[in-house]
Amino acid sequence: MKYLVLTLVISLLISCKNEKSSDEEISNKKSTSGDFYMPAEYEKQDAVWLGWSNYPPYQKPFLDITKALYPKVPIKVVVNNETSLSQLKDTLTSLDLDLAKFQFRIIPDNRYWMRDHGATYVINGKGEKKVVDFGWTLYGNKEWLENYYEGNKDSVDVYYKRALRKTGMVDSIMGAMDNLKSIKTDVNMEGGSIEVNGKGTLIQSESVTFQRNPGKSKDYLESELKRVLGVSNVIWLKSGLAEDGFWWNKIYENYYGWGVSGHTDEFVRFVNDSTILLAWVDESEKDLNPINKWNYERMSENLKILENAKDQDGKPFKIIKFPLPDPIYLKTKVTETDNNSSTNFEDWTVRADWGPNKNELKVGDSINWVAASSYLNYLVTNDLVLMSTYIEQGSSIEKEEQAKKIMKEVFPNRELILLDVMTINYNGGGIHCSTQQEPSVKNN
Repeated sequence: MKYLVLTLVISLLISCKNEKSSDEEISNKKSTSGDFYMPAEYEKQDAVWLGWSNYPPYQKPFLDITKALYPKVPIKVVVNNETSLSQLKDTLTSLDLDLAKFQFRIIPDNRYWMRDHGATYVINGKGEKKVVDFGWTLYGNKEWLENYYEGNKDSVDVYYKRALRKTGMVDSIMGAMDNLKSIKTDVNMEGGSIEVNGKGTLIQSESVTFQRNPGKSKDYLESELKRVLGVSNVIWLKSGLAEDGFWWNKIYENYYGWGVSGHTDEFVRFVNDSTILLAWVDESEKDLNPINKWNYERMSENLKILENAKDQDGKPFKIIKFPLPDPIYLKTKVTETDNNSSTNFEDWTVRADWGPNKNELKVGDSINWVAASSYLNYLVTNDLVLMSTYIEQGSSIEKEEQAKKIMKEVFPNRELILLDVMTINYNGGGIHCSTQQEPSVKNN
């Protein structure tokens, strides 16, 4: 009997060992896979990319973001030309930042918003890295121009070609400068509308992806996104925030603002592979103004989709409702020539021909310029999270405290730094839009 028990124990140990070996084989197979995929933003990063602009209102946010990142992660900066590079270096030196800790790249026609036209990086288990070369449509600008120019094709084509420039080449050039190959696709996409959990799930916004890709079916778009981003599961949400409309747009009455039609980085973010933050307006505040009402309705619809969604393994998500700041807007005037180069946005004015319909605004009109404000337009990188603050703009202290509390709970081992980036919020973006992470192939 003793020998029988001993035999059973040995058999059990061998069985456990074989089971463990099988798990190790699966793990090793995954880690050595040549399949490329996009890691989640909260995974290890080699660098963060930024774009330097000569437009003064963008420079303070750039420098504040740079100073916050400087001790934590290598920074790569793209500039348009040698003159801009010299100006940037002088500015960084004046802040006592060591230029040797930066990498600088000159790429003509680069813009400030590195998230959107900059390289989207993918890696594999063999330690290789590539960039995805998405199409670039200047945020679907042609459709807006067709409305603005009332269908005048010649005017649309001239302006669109001039505005588009060669910005769409920046992503592949970034890769080529580091000897990385590109994965080509005919799908038009901005990085601000790519939200992945690094395990196989991608969240998309229909209001953006369909608008950027007229004539392409949902099935085709999904298959291409799966191919180039290495995902197996795509969740389609409907619409983004009301403040994030389509280019310069009328939100309601005399409230206007810049937007891109619903980037995901304004309203929905993964904080780990199974937990999602969703922008939220409390039911008690939904009737305070039209912006709250529309955001409540849009996010409620998105919540239902997420509650019924499953991850790449068929498991449900944990969804955390994340507060939105109170709507923030600037009272300003319509003038013959806009005054928006000042770093003090309270001096800004709106030029009469901004639109959205060419002759809608009249000189002397008073309008409310709505900011694209959201706590979810944050950047997470290595040991750090950068998030916007809105208390000085009159938003609720309680909401910001709640936002900070949740952020510290979901990222407990990272330092949280709050930045005032209102000059870029009024131009339709935020911290996340200003940056692009480059993932590490190590420890992934």
